[in-house]
Amino acid sequence: MKLLITGATGLIGTEIMNMCTQKGYDVHYLTTSKEKIKDSEGVKGFYWNPKTQEIDTDCIGGITAIINLAGASVSKKWTLKHKEAILNSRIDTVKLLYKLLSENKNVVTHFTTSSALGIYPSSLEKKYDEMDKEINITFLGEVVNLWEKEADNIRKIGITVSKLRTGIVLSKKGGALEQMVKPIGYGLGAPLGSGQQYQSWIHIHDMANMYLHIIEHNIDGVFNAIASEPITNTKLTKAIAKQLNKALWLPNVPIFMIKLLLGEMSTIALESHYLLNDKIKNTGFVFRFDTIGDALEDCLM
Repeated sequence: MKLLITGATGLIGTEIMNMCTQKGYDVHYLTTSKEKIKDSEGVKGFYWNPKTQEIDTDCIGGITAIINLAGASVSKKWTLKHKEAILNSRIDTVKLLYKLLSENKNVVTHFTTSSALGIYPSSLEKKYDEMDKEINITFLGEVVNLWEKEADNIRKIGITVSKLRTGIVLSKKGGALEQMVKPIGYGLGAPLGSGQQYQSWIHIHDMANMYLHIIEHNIDGVFNAIASEPITNTKLTKAIAKQLNKALWLPNVPIFMIKLLLGEMSTIALESHYLLNDKIKNTGFVFRFDTIGDALEDCLM
């Protein structure tokens, strides 16, 4: 296969690039910095700018599948300007890729894009599968809903579209786990809010492998990209502390303090999402790290 990847230098993109190298897949990647274009064996970079809708059309030469991971970080402070960046970076990206594919000759058969579990309403009781249609009324719920609708437009040009609703990605190379580990490592860890909110997670290896599995089997549709063992914030905090051999002695961080520090962004820490992954497993996908113990042992060993 020959893939085009956006967001290739991010946490998930880097892991996918490494897997592609191991599998012998050729990769094209898009970057907004011409100075960062560095080609190597099997890997070639191309310039694009979703804000201005500019793109080097040579990027789709021979490409059979696209993995779209581009989008401004949701973990940066949610100022009005950054909220616009969170939404526009995702919508503009897909619009530009649609324009690229619809206006230029290509052999692309599959388009897969990252999505997020924030599309589901927060609930301490409900377990969500991909058939649930209720949309979260929060900012992130709106973003993900518009993002997925934009991606669906690519089906109009006869290309298979898949969307992976991602939970917390656990990795030894940064991301959310690094931020959770820091206070616990200093002996200052504590559950957030009630601690009863469910957090659906996935190991970085399984996340990257799932993208390639979806493409290799040309699978259409939306999938919950999470492991089989969603866990409460309290249990996750305790599991990390156990792996680090650290004691937890502080009381839970109060909800009002989290909201004071994070503002609207506090929904990321306080909302509860228990997602089911039967749909992806029914395609034959096998998780390598399907329990929190195995995942944390690999990431924190």
